[in-house]
Amino acid sequence: MPYLTHPVLAAGTLSGMPQPTLPTGDGLLLRPWRDEDAPAVHAAFQDPVMHQWHIRAAESEDEVRGWIAEWRRGWAGERNAQWAVVEETGGLLAGRVALREVVLGDGVAEVAYWTTAAARGKGVAARATRALAHWALDRIGFQRLELSHAVANGASCRVAEKAGFVLEGTKRSALLHPDGWHDMHLHARVRGD
Repeated sequence: MPYLTHPVLAAGTLSGMPQPTLPTGDGLLLRPWRDEDAPAVHAAFQDPVMHQWHIRAAESEDEVRGWIAEWRRGWAGERNAQWAVVEETGGLLAGRVALREVVLGDGVAEVAYWTTAAARGKGVAARATRALAHWALDRIGFQRLELSHAVANGASCRVAEKAGFVLEGTKRSALLHPDGWHDMHLHARVRGD
């Protein structure tokens, strides 16, 4: 049975090119992950704030190296695209930004991010998310980017708003965290916003 519409993005849109490094224009770079990032990622995941808002823990640098390998495979498989957010001068890891749940045919993906404890309060997540959204929507041609966070996570809500993601509603009891079920805010940006 034929479809009545064409895919928004064709297969190979991402995997047909090397994963790019994306400058934010204000002192940060989004770059592909490297094996040597494992110690910094492991250290970031020892922070109690990460345990509060994320459902994964990092028990060893070897485990994190496995994550990094999977993040690289995600680009090749066009399932997700993960970037290290680093300071442009010095290369210090400040966080991560990603497109997850990529559906090229629909032109849709979910944005996710975290920052290291040292980078919090400096606008890192919002700056990285804006740069990623610009690249995905304006340069690649995604139609819609979604972003979800626990309603109780006010800092993440401020990041979404600063990055231009409009609050669309609340998904009730949508994600299980270590402390129980959380309602999640759903934000989105669409091409042309």
